[in-house]
Amino acid sequence: MWRALVPELVCVVAAMACLVLVCCPSGAALAGSCEMVRIPLCSPMPWNMTKMPNHLHHSTQANAVLAIEQYEALLDTGCSPDLLFFLCAMYAPICTISFQRDPIKPCKSVCERAKAGCEPVLKRYNHTWPESLACEELPVYDRAVCISPEAIVKADPSDNSFFQDSSKCSPEMNPDFETEVNNGNCKAVSDRCKCKPVKLGQKTYAKNNYNYVIRARVKEIKSRAHDISAVVEVKDVLKSSLVHIPRDTVTLHYSSGCQCPPLNPNEEYIIMGYENEERSRLFLTDGSIAQKWKDRVGRKVKRWDQALKGKRHDNGRHARP
Repeated sequence: MWRALVPELVCVVAAMACLVLVCCPSGAALAGSCEMVRIPLCSPMPWNMTKMPNHLHHSTQANAVLAIEQYEALLDTGCSPDLLFFLCAMYAPICTISFQRDPIKPCKSVCERAKAGCEPVLKRYNHTWPESLACEELPVYDRAVCISPEAIVKADPSDNSFFQDSSKCSPEMNPDFETEVNNGNCKAVSDRCKCKPVKLGQKTYAKNNYNYVIRARVKEIKSRAHDISAVVEVKDVLKSSLVHIPRDTVTLHYSSGCQCPPLNPNEEYIIMGYENEERSRLFLTDGSIAQKWKDRVGRKVKRWDQALKGKRHDNGRHARP
């Protein structure tokens, strides 16, 4: 069932004070063509003013509500911590006095992180990333004005810098952006990342349907701008799908600006994740597992995988006419 529209929101986002440039007492007339955000899924966002038509060409918020709610099931999977922010930036884009002519778009990197985390989930159900949400035409953070979660800071009514300011957040201008940020407009990834622990068990393994399972030693964690990756030395391949995994040094790409699951250099892990066949990449998402390697855990996973293969074989045989 579709959620009912909530009553008109007040002008100040309760948890973060006024990050928008248009503030008014409840019921006051709105400046220009900005309007209150009335999309329930987007109520947690740190802005409360939007403008229609949005980036998906919905002329009213009522139409946008029906369209964005089709992603509720995908949001519930937790495939990417950036997905809700990205969807709201597209369906209920920020509207401010300074940028009333064109609603502000999300940064390309936000879209790419959401897509990298969630497209493998969509593919498991024979769906692909929607063309309407293509990342290619979105602004790059160091070349244009755009918004991303990293640029949103704690509430300060005098500071409206909710969009990406490349001069302060660019890794070229601020090499410590991803680790020890202490400037006005950038927020360190470590401050906003909270990884959800995923308990390794047979039910979890079967439900999450990982594309690959490897035993690997972490050589290096790389971080540039919003892209985080882990360079690992593969010791053994317990499971693989369409992307070839050599017993060599490979790169695992995190699907968001958060290092979830966490990995430490020089440690050996059993790692379970997903793949992007088109780009021949291996991904780590919030649902991935990275656990210190133990021989008994490796043996368990091999048994689980054999049991799943046998079950699929039996199901296929019974399904034949």
